[in-house]
Amino acid sequence: MKKFKVVSPYKSSPDQIKVIDSLVNGINTGKRLQTLMGVTGSGKTYSMAKIIESVNKPALVLTHNKTLAAQLFREFSEFFPDNAVEYFVSYYDYYQPEAYVVSSDLYIEKDASINDEIDRLRLKATSSLLERKDVIVVSSVSCIYGLGKPENFEKSHIVIKPGQEVGRDTLLRKLIAIQYERNDIAFTRGMFKVKGDIVDIYPAYLKQEAFRVEFFGDEIERLTVFNPVSGEVLHETDACVIFPAKHFIADPDDKTS
Repeated sequence: MKKFKVVSPYKSSPDQIKVIDSLVNGINTGKRLQTLMGVTGSGKTYSMAKIIESVNKPALVLTHNKTLAAQLFREFSEFFPDNAVEYFVSYYDYYQPEAYVVSSDLYIEKDASINDEIDRLRLKATSSLLERKDVIVVSSVSCIYGLGKPENFEKSHIVIKPGQEVGRDTLLRKLIAIQYERNDIAFTRGMFKVKGDIVDIYPAYLKQEAFRVEFFGDEIERLTVFNPVSGEVLHETDACVIFPAKHFIADPDDKTS
């Protein structure tokens, strides 16, 4: 496991060192509930970063609203530039539940607007938790709501490697099964496109990277990472993992006819 490492020009004050050591000791001895109190600007976020570094375990930072979550996400990203700091909040920019106004006999349909970038960040947080251990997830209370079965999401990933014996059409069917869509014109996240023996895949959780799979017969001959906007090939890779494009993945064994 890659260790958490705080990068900061600040140094812990004597009082902060006492607090950090006390809370770390409480975690290591199994205390489930501890409270760190302090006025605004007293360095609570920095202290928590040092605690995460000392304990060296994945952490969930839970806040009560998106505004504070965004602030903490920025701060923890600065403290941990070499670790995975992820953002997981509700992807609704607007949500109107369905309603019925009795006095006017008026029915109002449910309406919602989903933020595409936040949806990507949510998927990125999930994929990071499955790929590595040095992860901090900064979240609003939306993380307590169900996302389907985690085991279904985890076992639905696709591993692609050069030299792998897998037909092109077999790979396409696997991508469709985990909710990727084929679009040979508009190449956006959660899509794949096909041109002869070349399959381009734009993972739903990445922003500036996509994968190009080149086949020779039923064998993967070459695997490269490229910029999905410019098409520039960034580098070759010896493996890639494609996680589902949506959180809700049904296990084939659970489906009924």
